[in-house]
This record gives sequence, C-alpha cells and structure tokens, in this order.
Amino acid sequence: MHSSDPADADVNRAPLVNHELEIAMPKFVIEREIPGAGQLSERDLKAISQKSNKVLSKLGPQVQWLQSYVTGDKVYCVYIAPNEEMVLEHARQGEFPANRVSQITAVIDPTTAE
Repeated sequence: MHSSDPADADVNRAPLVNHELEIAMPKFVIEREIPGAGQLSERDLKAISQKSNKVLSKLGPQVQWLQSYVTGDKVYCVYIAPNEEMVLEHARQGEFPANRVSQITAVIDPTTAE
C-alpha cells in the first residue's frame, strides 16, 4: 500500500517546524552504556528524564528526544537533531554517556514486506 502523505516519503527524517518553514531533520540512535540500567528505579528514570529535558530546553527546539529503550546495561535513545554534534552536546551538558551515535537511514517494520 502506497501512502500519498508527504510525511511518509522520507522515514529517516522527521519534520521540524522552524520559522513557519518545514525542515526535515535527521534522526539518530544513541547507545549509552550505563551499568545496571535495567535495574534503575522509576524514580531514577524520572530524574534522568528531567535532567535530559532541562538540557534540551537550553539547546532549543532543533534537538528533540523521541524515546528511549532501557536494557540490562545500556539505554538506546532516539533523537531528532540537525547533526551528530548537537546530539553529543546534549550528552556533554547532561553528563550522559554517548558511546555510539548512529544516524538512522531507514525504518522498517512488518509492513515493509507488503
């Protein structure tokens, strides 16, 4: 099934409205090595999220945190940002590890096979 929605045309970029212009921004996956991440309490995760949001508010709307996946000893975060340097700046200011930053080039799911 083909979508005529322009937003579906480039799944590795997300629209970001800036000064009334729609600009496509790259998405990144950040791998953060955090020993014991999977054992962090809800309170700990909330505090980390609040710290991240505080840094994001300083960096401005061009850097957006979409979601994170917490595993045993790592956290994988998905961000929209103009470039890798802005992702790393967020990590630096928040004192978060950013062991690997990879730009997303495509997104696939079960419907890709259709």
